[in-house]
Amino acid sequence: MSKLLTVFGATGLQGGSLLRYLLQRADVLKIYRLRGVTRDTKKAAAVALEEAGVEMVQADMDDAVSLRSAVAGSNAVFAMTNFWEKGSAELEVAQGKAMADAAVAAGAELIVWSSLPNVTAMSGGKFSRIKNYDDKAEVEDYIRTLPVKSSFFMPAMYMQQFMEKFKPKPDNQGKLVFSVTWSGRCPLIDIRDAGKFIVPALLSPDKYNGKRFTAATAFYTPAAMIEAWKKVTGKEIKLDEANPRAWGEGFPPELLEMLKEVTGLIEDYECYGPTGQEDLDWTLAQMDDPPTTWEKFVGENEPWFD
Repeated sequence: MSKLLTVFGATGLQGGSLLRYLLQRADVLKIYRLRGVTRDTKKAAAVALEEAGVEMVQADMDDAVSLRSAVAGSNAVFAMTNFWEKGSAELEVAQGKAMADAAVAAGAELIVWSSLPNVTAMSGGKFSRIKNYDDKAEVEDYIRTLPVKSSFFMPAMYMQQFMEKFKPKPDNQGKLVFSVTWSGRCPLIDIRDAGKFIVPALLSPDKYNGKRFTAATAFYTPAAMIEAWKKVTGKEIKLDEANPRAWGEGFPPELLEMLKEVTGLIEDYECYGPTGQEDLDWTLAQMDDPPTTWEKFVGENEPWFD
């Protein structure tokens, strides 16, 4: 009988992308049958996954009983949290630990946790407010103490984030301007590629036990991003670092302070720290399906500018 892989966040960006990719991987489906966890099994995305062959179940990350039911019988579990849903560090850590505990109690052999570096530790305390990174790192540390194999999928910034709010916008003269708060290299992933990074751990859990997968296609500067937009769309775009739009518009003050530190994280540490490029090179060498480049992503998501 095949093993059972349970995926949290099944109708979200990470979990949904993972499930849709795995449905195309015959080698994975020979080993695993798929279960998706969502708060609402009646929503359109959940129904579509069920029609495609995924067993869909309901659970609430704040309800330990429903978590245990959701992972019952699982051999492998993909777990993730969304800090931005409620903006609570304590809640994110509690949810992550609860999912891990439920997986271990169910007898799972593997947990793949969606993690990120501990920025406070990495920066020697210089950047201590980037809670969505530190929280996930805290859960990673906890998982490493549990009696279960584990691997860590680490996506920093999605290409999809530049499709709406953060994409170039016309100024008062009608010229397109790309306003960002950094000039250095930033790691980008097309989150639809999540499964490409996770498959190695699913196929070879012993080999990748304890390993981190730096989830990005490459490190891109804002200038390089603009070049791809220009090449694909034919539009001229100006880079403006001096007067960036408010990335955190609508966020409470404490989250705005956190977002300000993200600029320093990118400029000083390229999100992943001093071994980021080396770690990315290792990750890409493990993959049998290359990730989407920024230029390809731009081309696949036309039109950008009406």
